Amino acid sequence: MRKKMGEIILHGVMILLALIWIYPYVWLFLSSIKPPEEIFTRFFPSRITLEHYKYIFTMAEKMERPFLRAFFNSLFVTLTVTFSVVFTSSIIAYGLSKLRFKGSNAVFNFIIFQMLFPGFMFIIPLFVLIRKLGLYNTYSAMIVPFLMSAWSLFMLTQSYKTIPQDYIEAAKIDGASTLWIIFRVMVPLSRSTLSIVGLFTFIGIWDNFLWPLMVVKDYNKMPLSVLLATFNHEYAAYVGPLMAGSVIQTLPMVLIFLIFRKQFLQGISMSFK
Repeated sequence: MRKKMGEIILHGVMILLALIWIYPYVWLFLSSIKPPEEIFTRFFPSRITLEHYKYIFTMAEKMERPFLRAFFNSLFVTLTVTFSVVFTSSIIAYGLSKLRFKGSNAVFNFIIFQMLFPGFMFIIPLFVLIRKLGLYNTYSAMIVPFLMSAWSLFMLTQSYKTIPQDYIEAAKIDGASTLWIIFRVMVPLSRSTLSIVGLFTFIGIWDNFLWPLMVVKDYNKMPLSVLLATFNHEYAAYVGPLMAGSVIQTLPMVLIFLIFRKQFLQGISMSFK
């Protein structure tokens, strides 16, 4: 009985914490479909309206805040970086895990060492480099610094190390090239790790705010997260459209989590290990 009561209390606490965690998003979503006068006065709307969503896709253009374009900017940057990280990590991890060359251990240790430092430590020198290269206020400024990922290299290298060398030797006997081995042998056998790498990369780039805020000033090139911040700064009185834009910004993350929650939890578990 004592054990059963302990489980009930534990589940009750977990449910309470889950409700506290999800409450802000529920309030955000409900506020986006409320009439303007009810946003701060009622939790549940007396009637559902989509006027805030209509506003950000119509009137916002006249305010030089192209939300629809910003959404596709975010999508373009995120998909480009995600594809690049998965592609480059697949190739480089093979060299680190299966090829023996002078300094291979030093390179791998450097990757691990680099992961110890928080990303914001490199923001200033990276910003200076982007200015020197003439990439300021371009899509390249948001893409180039993230084309490779040390964490992704580490994850895939560890995954490749678990694949028996016999598979590679058999492919070489059949005349397979290195790229053929990577994309026809290593990648299919590491599909779960690749999905985790792609998932976490997509989430990280989509939610990236500080770096795009620093390197992009043109409203037509801004990702959605930065454009929402500029809209809030200049038009803070338009609470309803801001709530609607925030829902659109977070919606892809919610859908991805619901669809790939198994891989998401598996990735967190692998990161801890």
